[in-house]
Amino acid sequence: MKKISIILAAVLGLTISSATYAQAPPPPPPDHGSTGNQNGGNAPIGSGLLILLGLGAAYGGKKLYDARKETLEE
Repeated sequence: MKKISIILAAVLGLTISSATYAQAPPPPPPDHGSTGNQNGGNAPIGSGLLILLGLGAAYGGKKLYDARKETLEE
């Protein structure tokens, strides 16, 4: 029974995900005020990137501290 429920969940998940990809985004307006082909936008990533790097460094430091503390206790 467990195997059937896992297979059913996988098929259902694939079906739902493929249905969401089937919808195409609407086309841009005919004259969107730009000349030539433009890729991407001008999203600022500087401050968010620094926050993520800082949190990652703090998490890594905590894991290193815990691992070192555990090896010294043994």
